[in-house]
Amino acid sequence: MNFIKFLLLLLCLVVLFSCNNGEEKKKKDSAPVSVDIIIAREDSFPQVVEVNGSVLSEDMVELRPEISGRLTYLNIPDGGSVVKGTMLAKINDAELQAQLKQVQVQLDLAKKTEQRLKKLLAINGVNQADYDEAQNKVNLYQANIDVLNTQIEKTVIKAPFSGKLGLRQVSQGAYVTPQTLIGTLVETDKIKIDFSIPEEYEKMIGIGKNIFVKTNNSDVNLTAVISAIEPQINPATRNLKVRARLREGTLIPGAFVKVYLNEQSKGIVVPTSIIIPDAYSNQVVTIKNGKAKFVSVEVGTRTADFAEITSGLKPGDSIVVSGVLFVRPNAKVKIKGVNKSVAKK
Repeated sequence: MNFIKFLLLLLCLVVLFSCNNGEEKKKKDSAPVSVDIIIAREDSFPQVVEVNGSVLSEDMVELRPEISGRLTYLNIPDGGSVVKGTMLAKINDAELQAQLKQVQVQLDLAKKTEQRLKKLLAINGVNQADYDEAQNKVNLYQANIDVLNTQIEKTVIKAPFSGKLGLRQVSQGAYVTPQTLIGTLVETDKIKIDFSIPEEYEKMIGIGKNIFVKTNNSDVNLTAVISAIEPQINPATRNLKVRARLREGTLIPGAFVKVYLNEQSKGIVVPTSIIIPDAYSNQVVTIKNGKAKFVSVEVGTRTADFAEITSGLKPGDSIVVSGVLFVRPNAKVKIKGVNKSVAKK
């Protein structure tokens, strides 16, 4: 009997101890969490986007002959500078010149015949058909001369624009065809930079807007101005191709450069660390009527430390910046301190 009383007494003590612990835990759980907050406000937010770019010359051409033949003249010094219209190479045109002289003799004779028949036609000495045949021969020989002159022009390779020559690929006396590369000509005075940006940064570009470029071998930022933008986004990469022209400095065509797009925008800025990622959205914790509210937000441009909030918050909202991990939805919170501003780097 004494043993049974002892067990009952022990059971009562256990129940009493459990109730006390439950009440203490409940009180502890209901205690408001101390947090620090910031007041949401519109602020300037610097956006810097870095993409890769390629340097191109304004004009570049591969020098190839239009017809086959043997080179009788070659004026392509390695790396030399030339002006527009300079004769760079010539193919043997002796046969074409001989054909031209032959047709010119035939044309002279046809013209004399045509003039003689014209006088006879005036006095009805010949019929109209004979005169028309003589006139057609004049026109035919003249057309043949035009064809030969065009072929002779194709034997000459001239510089289409002023620029710098590349390395010579053939020697004088070589037999060349339209597939033969003789050399290259590059305009180095005007440089353009091609680059692509993701479609979400489309608002950061515009015709006439300045950008900055930098090579891997230099820390100097060179200025370029956007001159053209592709009218459509590439459906495969979702990128937009942009072309800019260098305003200062020099770059070697074909070089790789880094392109920097800069823009100052106005918006609500919060520390990146307070954003709670979710499977479907991002959330931040705000305080309303002394209780925590989890608000879904849309994030724009972000850096390592700060993010731009494009929707979900409005100026004047109280945003929790410390103690976020301990706050529960609709739980009471205690404001420990208010940070006046968010310093951005």
